[in-house]
Amino acid sequence: MSAPSPSLSAATGIGMALVGGYVDVVGFVLLFGLFVNHATGNLVMLGVSLAGGGQGIATKLLSLPVFIAAAAATYVLICRRRAHGQASEAAVLLLQAAMLLVFMLLTVAALPADNADQPAVMLAGLVGVCAMAVQNVGARVVFSHLAPTTIMTGNVTQIAIDLVDLLTSKNGLDEALRARIVKTWPPVGAFAVGAIGGAVGVILAGPWSLLPAAVVVAILGGLYARAPRPVQA
Repeated sequence: MSAPSPSLSAATGIGMALVGGYVDVVGFVLLFGLFVNHATGNLVMLGVSLAGGGQGIATKLLSLPVFIAAAAATYVLICRRRAHGQASEAAVLLLQAAMLLVFMLLTVAALPADNADQPAVMLAGLVGVCAMAVQNVGARVVFSHLAPTTIMTGNVTQIAIDLVDLLTSKNGLDEALRARIVKTWPPVGAFAVGAIGGAVGVILAGPWSLLPAAVVVAILGGLYARAPRPVQA
């Protein structure tokens, strides 16, 4: 099996960061302040809800254990595929694409809703959490050679470090710094564009705006299915 081309790796980093920002905004806006992309954000929103500044306490309480369970199940899938000598890139991406489609359909069925604690809204939100748990595990295990595509704090920190190195280096842009910039900066920009796109998508299409995210992930999965990578150790 041949390794993916550098262009496919770059497209994956940018595309998945775009999806990360996009889905996070769509889920937050439509599902009463639920972060589907990063579970720990819901701990903050849980505190906000408990202080009387939000709703959906039950969903936010459930989001962390559901995220952990989905992440664990995804990792088990990856381990089993590796044990059988199978690559996991396409499987992880296509699984996430399918779950994003289910997330979209459940959100379409659940909305409009009066509050976040309605069962249909809770189900839609937790399926969205599962979909993004798949991406988080994939980013850490399968696509670990790429910059993170779901949480940008580490990437932004690296950008700050790179800027200082760039401004203070007597040798200019050396190869190590160039490699870090190429790896880290594009996903941050893509995440920001995705977040803006998610806002526009909600305005134009409501819950149906989740469809482009599923399509992007499915296309990437299809590309990996045609050019699979060697199984990582």
